[in-house]
Amino acid sequence: MKITLLVVGKTNSSYLNKGMEDYMQRLKHYVSFELKVIKDIKKGKTLTDELQKKTEGELILNFVNGSTQMILLDERGKSFTSEEFSSFIQKKMASGLKELVFVVGGAYGFSKDVYSSVKDRISVSSMTFPHELVRLIFLEQLYRAFTIIKGEPYHHD
Repeated sequence: MKITLLVVGKTNSSYLNKGMEDYMQRLKHYVSFELKVIKDIKKGKTLTDELQKKTEGELILNFVNGSTQMILLDERGKSFTSEEFSSFIQKKMASGLKELVFVVGGAYGFSKDVYSSVKDRISVSSMTFPHELVRLIFLEQLYRAFTIIKGEPYHHD
């Protein structure tokens, strides 16, 4: 199975990019992984928050196809402990799915079309974080999930 992290806009902070690169390198030992970036939509005077979400949503939905399952990273999604998340990943891998796509939306979140098209939502935290920081947090948790699955000593109870 391949795992893709689909994000809206590039990460501008060098410390976040460095941390993300570290975890993406670590993930390569466990799974085929790819980071895909949807280009930022520049917000002008005529572009409302809703219109920006709709435009980003159309670009996000272009990644949905019959062999992928898309999961939104959303503060109103299902909460997991690290162990529960590792079990979730393990079940997805065993299901025969070809690609699992986790999505981090833009600064204004997801459009109604995206919410209605995607079945699963996962919460990284009930707190709100900048969308760039969520990327790093998620990558760490994904790496942690694989070390739990493999019984490696990274995660401590």
